[in-house]
Amino acid sequence: MKTIAIGLLCCCLAAVAQNAPAPQTTPPQQEPSTPAQTGQPTIQPPPELPKYPDVRLPGEYGFWIGIQAFEPRSQPIFDKGHNSTDTTSDYVRMQGTPKAAEGGEIGIALGLHNALRISYFTTRAAGDFTNTQDLTMWSQLYAAGTLISTDYRIQDIKLSFDYLTWPYPVESRRFRLKTLWQIQYVSVKSGFDAPLIPTTNPDGTPIVDANGNPLTYMASGTRWYFTPTLGLGISDYIARNVRIDVNASGFTIPHHTTTWDADASVNFRLSHFEIGVGARAFHFKTSTDGPYYLRGTLYAPAATIRWYSH
Repeated sequence: MKTIAIGLLCCCLAAVAQNAPAPQTTPPQQEPSTPAQTGQPTIQPPPELPKYPDVRLPGEYGFWIGIQAFEPRSQPIFDKGHNSTDTTSDYVRMQGTPKAAEGGEIGIALGLHNALRISYFTTRAAGDFTNTQDLTMWSQLYAAGTLISTDYRIQDIKLSFDYLTWPYPVESRRFRLKTLWQIQYVSVKSGFDAPLIPTTNPDGTPIVDANGNPLTYMASGTRWYFTPTLGLGISDYIARNVRIDVNASGFTIPHHTTTWDADASVNFRLSHFEIGVGARAFHFKTSTDGPYYLRGTLYAPAATIRWYSH
């Protein structure tokens, strides 16, 4: 029995030894190969470029309100259009010295260096002349030798998106080149009269025409149009609070309407206020397709005062 028990114990130990997992061995670590061993050059990643934040200068943030005044030197022209049936001359140079044009502007900064602006101006003048030939204005005939009074009023409303085009990014640069995307509304009203020709009888009763209507020599009309205008604007900050602005834009439809305007100014900033001095020019031509049209170019020194929110 003792011999049998010893045999069974040996068999059990042999079975346990066969089922036991083999001991794990750690493979030897290999040292990384060096460029000298691989024969390839060492490539270092380039350093990150320094980042400079865009600096917004005065006038490039918040919103502003401005008023402008300039005294135009020009006399618009009234003339017949392509569809006129008049047999007399219609060419008249409007008389009078234009009064100081009154204008205003509201703007708001968009993004870092863009802006949205709406501006407006109006001017008017009146004067007299004696015609040397028969003239027809707004279908009213004036015989040669008549003293004719003229008056006109010009209005312009412009919506402009000033988009920074170069440089980009601006970083700390002081020069700006912007493209100007605009819509303009132009209105020109003109009027004529013969004030020395009587329109009433000696007793004060109105003189009537063949149709029984009171006689009058007054004639007036308005021409207006909408037009897109495209242009460029330059701003150069020669000092933080001193800026030079130059802007020009225009658009034309051949044989129809034409509009262009330009301005240049030096602007001095003090706290929330800015004073600008320079010059301005504005040209318009209403559509020549109708029986009558008007055209002219206004140019004059200009002064502007703006208030900025920041």
